[in-house]
Amino acid sequence: MNDTHEANLPVEDNGNLEETKATEATPEVVAENLENTAEGAAPAEEEAAETGKLSKEEIVQQLSALVNNAANASRNDIESLKQAYYKIRRSEVEELKKTFLETGGEEKDFVAPEDEAENTIKDLLADYKKAKAELLAAEEQVKAANYALKLQLIEQLKGLTESQEDFNKLYQEFKEIQTRWKELKAVPQEHVNELWKSYQLYSEKFYDIIKINNQFRDYDFKKNLELKTALCEAVEKLENEPDVVSAFHQLQKLHQQWREIGPVAKELREELWNRFKTASTVINKRHQLHFESLKEREQENLEAKTAICEEIEGIDYTALKTFKDWEAKNKEVMALQEKWKTIGFAPKKSNAKIFERFRSACDVYFSRKSKFYKSVKEDMEKNLKLKRGLCEKAEALKDSTDWKNTTDKMIALQKEWKTIGSVAHKHSDSIWKRFIAACDYFFEQKKKNVSSQKGAEQVNLLAKKEVIEKINTLDTSLEPEIAIDTLKGLMAEWSAIGHVPFREKDKIYKEYHEAVDSQFDRLKVDQTDRKMQSFCTNLNDMAQDERGKSKLYGKRDRLMRTYERMKNELQTYENNIGFLSIFSKGGGGLVKEMERKIEKLKEDMKLIVKKIEAIDENL
Repeated sequence: MNDTHEANLPVEDNGNLEETKATEATPEVVAENLENTAEGAAPAEEEAAETGKLSKEEIVQQLSALVNNAANASRNDIESLKQAYYKIRRSEVEELKKTFLETGGEEKDFVAPEDEAENTIKDLLADYKKAKAELLAAEEQVKAANYALKLQLIEQLKGLTESQEDFNKLYQEFKEIQTRWKELKAVPQEHVNELWKSYQLYSEKFYDIIKINNQFRDYDFKKNLELKTALCEAVEKLENEPDVVSAFHQLQKLHQQWREIGPVAKELREELWNRFKTASTVINKRHQLHFESLKEREQENLEAKTAICEEIEGIDYTALKTFKDWEAKNKEVMALQEKWKTIGFAPKKSNAKIFERFRSACDVYFSRKSKFYKSVKEDMEKNLKLKRGLCEKAEALKDSTDWKNTTDKMIALQKEWKTIGSVAHKHSDSIWKRFIAACDYFFEQKKKNVSSQKGAEQVNLLAKKEVIEKINTLDTSLEPEIAIDTLKGLMAEWSAIGHVPFREKDKIYKEYHEAVDSQFDRLKVDQTDRKMQSFCTNLNDMAQDERGKSKLYGKRDRLMRTYERMKNELQTYENNIGFLSIFSKGGGGLVKEMERKIEKLKEDMKLIVKKIEAIDENL
């Protein structure tokens, strides 16, 4: 009889159901909610570590095995294998893309080849999804059927509490209901709390309302007390379990066992339930804190990864102009990529997005880098071609003895060389040595020639002194016209004489002009003629200089600008004199002064024209 009274009814909350409902959820609801929250929440790092070492073939094999056993397959396991494959696939595609770009391909033309393993995995995932859908549908049908059956059991239990039949018969029916209730497991989640409350209510009524034999009651209460006390102790020990997630799952099993054990004596129910609930709360809080800290770390990881993305996205590409700049920046980007690898997962809803952002930023950087290197390589090829051309020109000029003109050309080539950018490092030294060798050869030959000319300059100095002496001792008895012609001949002779030593140049030139000016004064030569003769002498000296042609062009430009200025000034004076002649009655003196200025300008302009013509003859 005692064996038949081993009632396992959860009645410890009898009399407090309304209070419990108003203040907190039942332990079953709390446990189930936490269990649902924790489902699949274990860190993905552990799964990633296991699957990250698999090859594509091993991934396909494991995925196939899981799909064939879809009922017991974990969604996290499926997802981990999927992510492991696509990680390998991305690496393969990136390597193929890199090789494609390095061999001269354009990024826009790159198309990743089809991977048969990917098609297999997609088919397996589709099969898994279909199988899970079928299993879920079947589970829902079972849950619905269980719910209907449990409602029937509650109605039967309710009938027992109202029946007046023999107690022994009622008790046997009660035990059968208990057994049947335990056999019926899952029901729709929205009905769990409702069913449990109804079942508990009528179970308690069966013990409390019906006057059953105290011996049976006491025996069941005592046995249930022992079992529930053992459960309390088991929950309290879980506080020392180092694995928080494992402790939480063990707690769910202990809660299920608690539900299956019947009530204890009424005076012990609240105390025992509070002990069990208090111990459970400790485990639940540890579990909650664990995942809160995990979420905090994930949020910190997201912020750290966002900072890395912003740093790469914020690269100022306009400042990266040289190989050195790009190499320095490349080290920074590679360091950021290594730092990324050390950071854990971000929150699940953001993890894929932040990785895509990171990958996109890196793709932009490496694409810009590739374009820079490609463009620089092309520029270097162009620069090498241009510098080879300058080498050929310099080599063609190096044996020239036209020292003056060739010097100008060589200097021009050197200036042009400086305007051309760099070439590849492997060509840099050889092309420069080739160019400078041709330049050095020419200037060495010129230096030797200049050394030989120093003796000639001394001879020229003596010749110019003789010309000055002839000018100073010009026969004063000659007719002015003959004297002037003789003087011009001596001036031409002076101009025909070559360079003198540089340190004597200014001194001898001064003596020459003093001698010429003295004869011009004696012969009363017109100032315009003087200026023209002096200008022609200067032109001859200028033309003999190494940079004579450049100086002549510069002199001509300055004279042209002066001529244009005088021309505009003359036009202004002519306009003003016309205005004064018409409208000014008392402006006679002002008109004459303006006429004098106009004549002076015209004479000066004629002189400038002659000077320009003289320069053109020399050029």
